[in-house]
Amino acid sequence: MNARVLDGDIITSRLEDVRAYEGVRTRRILAFVIDYFIVALLTIPFAILVFLFGLLTLGLGWMLFSILVPAVAILYIWNTLGSKDQATTGMKMMGIRLDRLDGSPIDGLTAVVHSVLFWAGNVILSPLVLLVSLFSDRKRTLHDLLLGTVVSRSGR
Repeated sequence: MNARVLDGDIITSRLEDVRAYEGVRTRRILAFVIDYFIVALLTIPFAILVFLFGLLTLGLGWMLFSILVPAVAILYIWNTLGSKDQATTGMKMMGIRLDRLDGSPIDGLTAVVHSVLFWAGNVILSPLVLLVSLFSDRKRTLHDLLLGTVVSRSGR
């Protein structure tokens, strides 16, 4: 059995420990900034390739510029958040990870759906969607509640 005792309470998993959520909200914001800086840097070489492809196709390939940033972001999320570490590069730097409440690992599709729901929620409801984390247990945001996920400290 993998149980610990903390202040008289039996803790059966890492996700039930309240210390796993200390400072998560701030760390999520900083991880977001780092990740989208990385996505911006990754977009540059792909933009050069799209530009050259546009020259070869007499301008038709330049239509790919309209989906370039979302495509790069989705590939980045799929390969980082959907990996065995369950964290993007920014999340790793901030010491947090995404977990499912049922204990199963995060796959690439769940990672992408998590990010798409975040952006869709912000487009529809504005950043007010993030206020949910002030009132929810484990500092979960709206898209975390919808997918049954939680962001926690990885070292705790």
